[in-house]
Amino acid sequence: MQGSMFNTWKPMWVVLLDDGIEFYKKKIDNSPKGMIPLKGSSIHSPCQDFGKRMFVFKLTTAKQQDHFFQAAYLEERDAWVRDIKKAIQCIEGGQRFARKSTRKSIRLPETINLSALYLSMKDSDKGIKELKLEKDKKVFNHCFTGSCVIDWLVSSNAIRNRKEGLMLASSLLNEGYLQPAGDTSKNAAEGLTDTPFLDLPDAYYYFADSGFFCEGNSSDDDVILKEEFRGTVVKQGCLLKQGHRRKNWKVRKFVLREDPAYLHYYDPAGGEDPLGAIHLRGCVVTAVEDAKKHDVDTNLFEIITANEVHYFLQAATPVERTEWIKAIQVVSRTGK
Repeated sequence: MQGSMFNTWKPMWVVLLDDGIEFYKKKIDNSPKGMIPLKGSSIHSPCQDFGKRMFVFKLTTAKQQDHFFQAAYLEERDAWVRDIKKAIQCIEGGQRFARKSTRKSIRLPETINLSALYLSMKDSDKGIKELKLEKDKKVFNHCFTGSCVIDWLVSSNAIRNRKEGLMLASSLLNEGYLQPAGDTSKNAAEGLTDTPFLDLPDAYYYFADSGFFCEGNSSDDDVILKEEFRGTVVKQGCLLKQGHRRKNWKVRKFVLREDPAYLHYYDPAGGEDPLGAIHLRGCVVTAVEDAKKHDVDTNLFEIITANEVHYFLQAATPVERTEWIKAIQVVSRTGK
């Protein structure tokens, strides 16, 4: 974070309230270091004021004071921007911001480690099973129901009852470990129900770094339409892909299609369903020469989609990197 009180970037624990943003030196601190009022404020994202810093957004107060925030990854930045915008709109409309901060509204024991719990939930043997679920003529892949989450928390003795389970699951959702899939869970996450997380069999969720995708006719951003697979295959092969959340590198099989322009990636060990897809229409693809800061040696390139999602990929050789860049550039211009 950087703002009027600080001349350098410092990590802060930030809490979004219904009328402002409090920031703490540490998560366990009882008193905030300061508070930024939201009334009359405006938010700008993405913020290009700091060329070497990614995922920055700017909050300008009514007194024209600029405060800069840097998230750890794109999804986190977008989630903060979305919630802050909503809080500002509620103030302007004379309404109360429905979504409370995790710190203020969810009281969890200090012994609960959400990161460790998340890893246990993802355990292939003892964790929550990712399923293919159908609802409203859509197929949701690699997801699970809200009831399954609470059932797992109860069976693993992480909670004493389902009410505590709702608190813990809401915390996992607010911290970005779980993501809503479908209108029912998304409406709850946006504050349109009593709790941000729903203990229901028709409320769908997925792990933040999973291969979730949805098939069907929808305008949702996280939907992969069946039409995508009709495109002509232009190029395919294996590349290293950096994960958005954990920043670890994994080998994926990539299939480049045009008309429509998509780059699907799969588990190289097999499986017909893709782990995800990158929409290439209007994207920018460039070689990255300073690869070491991304924990790789060379042959790195970056794809920035029209929605400003960044993907880092590594080819095996310089020639292969050039071939992929040229092929993606052509598809991004000619595909739809």
